[in-house]
Amino acid sequence: MSDGSSIPVKLSSAALPVRRHIEHDLLLGALPHPIMVIGEDDRIVYANTATEIFFEASQARLKRMRLAEVVAFGCPLVALAEQVRRSGVTVNEYGVELATPKSPHPRLVDIFGGPMTDAPDHTILMLQQRSMAHMIERQLTHRAAARSVSGLAAVLAHEIKNPLSGIRGAAQLIEPALGDEDRALARLICTETDRIRNLVDRMEVFGDERPILKEPVNIHSVLDHVKRLAETGFARDIKITKDYDPSLPPLGASRDKLVQAFLNLIKNAAEAIAERHEPGRITLSTAFKPGVRMSVPGAEARVSLPLCIEVTDNGPGVADAIKPHLFDPFVTTKRTGTGLGLALVAKIVGDHGGIIECESEPGRTTFRVLLPLQEKPYPARSRKT
Repeated sequence: MSDGSSIPVKLSSAALPVRRHIEHDLLLGALPHPIMVIGEDDRIVYANTATEIFFEASQARLKRMRLAEVVAFGCPLVALAEQVRRSGVTVNEYGVELATPKSPHPRLVDIFGGPMTDAPDHTILMLQQRSMAHMIERQLTHRAAARSVSGLAAVLAHEIKNPLSGIRGAAQLIEPALGDEDRALARLICTETDRIRNLVDRMEVFGDERPILKEPVNIHSVLDHVKRLAETGFARDIKITKDYDPSLPPLGASRDKLVQAFLNLIKNAAEAIAERHEPGRITLSTAFKPGVRMSVPGAEARVSLPLCIEVTDNGPGVADAIKPHLFDPFVTTKRTGTGLGLALVAKIVGDHGGIIECESEPGRTTFRVLLPLQEKPYPARSRKT
């Protein structure tokens, strides 16, 4: 009969590695962070449960794939694994935006990589996803930096325009006394100072933090006006069609600012179409989407943005590397572009309490503007008689 005491079981030497393997697998499976082991050919040889959840794929499927196949093109995770394999030392990288083919929206992660002591040709990678608080903090930091740049731009614009006026005036004064060759140089000075002044004028807009004077505006009237301007100018060879929702109510906005914003969007579309050298099409569409709501700083309730305006073109599309920075100042793919057009559009839309999005693929690019309804009646502007 048994006395109830446990009898120790001695494992054979052959069973010990199996037991260790099971224990390690259970331990790694219980961790909340994705952990992978990458072979020398960049093929995934191990993935824990958190990795399956992160990449939305089973371990069996992940083991049939290489690392570059489970992340978006150009992801720094691949380069980090290669660096660990080449150097044989631990490498950490913080605040990396990582996107996957199934989840194109990047997630902010810290990456830890190192060699495996038992298998030097294998690399272990761990991903630690940043919390939502970290992501919000990062966005607020970017906004604070943008405000600092806006203030700096306003100061520089003022300080640059004054000497430019003096340089241009001096060139005009000496021009009549110069010979033909030197007179051409004086005119060049005037032309270049005018070009710099125009650029500074555009930068100065970003430092303007004054509230917009709003009034009831019919968005279709704005789009029709912009369409006429485009068809008689830069888009005369492009077919512009309309797809309006006639039931849209007026919105509280600055008509001039909206004209400026949508004229920039159509001009951007026309320039993109010109790169394809084929018949161009631009579609202006509006719709009412009552389910769209968002939270904005300083407001307790979520703000409804039901007015949807889209500008769609059949151009070549936006490069993936540019998409995250599309609305940043001085980001452009055009040889003669300044990179301020879309940044200005984003500022105008933001000043109206709305948001702007971009969806792009080869042959179809859509800029979507979401704006709030008119909240209250605005006093009519006094007209001079």
